[in-house]
Amino acid sequence: MITVLAGGVGAARFLRGLVLEVDPQDITVVVNTGDDTMMHGLRISPDLDTVTYTVAAAIDPQRGWGLANESWIAMESLARYAAVKPDSSSAAGTWFNLGDRDLATHLYRTARLAEGATLSEVTTEIARAWGITMKMMPMSDDPVSTMVDIIEDGAELRVSFQEYFVKRHHGVPVTGVEFIGTKTAQPTFLSTLRDSEVVIIAPSNPIVSLGPIRALGHVDSTLTAMRSQVVAISPIVAGAALKGPADRMLTELGHEASVVGVARLYAPICATLVIDEQDAHLQTAVEREGLRCLVTDTIMRTPEITQSLARVVLSAVR
Repeated sequence: MITVLAGGVGAARFLRGLVLEVDPQDITVVVNTGDDTMMHGLRISPDLDTVTYTVAAAIDPQRGWGLANESWIAMESLARYAAVKPDSSSAAGTWFNLGDRDLATHLYRTARLAEGATLSEVTTEIARAWGITMKMMPMSDDPVSTMVDIIEDGAELRVSFQEYFVKRHHGVPVTGVEFIGTKTAQPTFLSTLRDSEVVIIAPSNPIVSLGPIRALGHVDSTLTAMRSQVVAISPIVAGAALKGPADRMLTELGHEASVVGVARLYAPICATLVIDEQDAHLQTAVEREGLRCLVTDTIMRTPEITQSLARVVLSAVR
């Protein structure tokens, strides 16, 4: 069995290639829920939905999130109420766009959770509805919130991850990150990890996508105990993130925005790091951090390249 620890866009794209290489029923994907949020009374799970829509070939390919051929009538209609709401109200907010078809997923998730279903149960139901045969799991059925300390207009603020990432377009400096709830939240997947032949750390942000998963109790110790079976794909290529703020966050939080910096973060729990051909000159530096280093094309431009990447990743253990 193969277990993938996943964030959003990069992980989802990798999974599209992995299911071409191996039977999807042999794959379990554990998805970050630290950036889940409530909007308009609805429970939103951005990374779970990005993985679902991408693997189901329904994602909007330009945005990398949301559904293709989406309409936005509900969000546009909310603007009518912006002028009449009290200043203290969060109603009628449109900074977090939810497409009309995407809303159906959030309506279903919210209703099922209100009925007493766990997030794991609802995630399985949503995956089945989209024809996904690999097993999808939220990292926990308990709430975890990623909070980001930022500097804005000279002032220090603490905001939710979505307020940093979406509302502010991840364009402000970060001074700290905290995962609220990880001390009590129970991971859903420890037995799955222990039964895995291979554990893959997907090319996701090491801080805010993999960080919440690792912060859950006993996760890092379990990964450390099976370190030889753990393979990571660097989300940093030639010193930059292909999408999102991972490179800037690494620098702002005192890490090196390079494959070497990624190697240092993952070295305690991971035996092999897969890096892009553009970083081949850093292979020896990565190996000095105590990891085996494999070099290949990691930029997932086509399904064929992504499948080849998956093959290289699996070869590290198999």
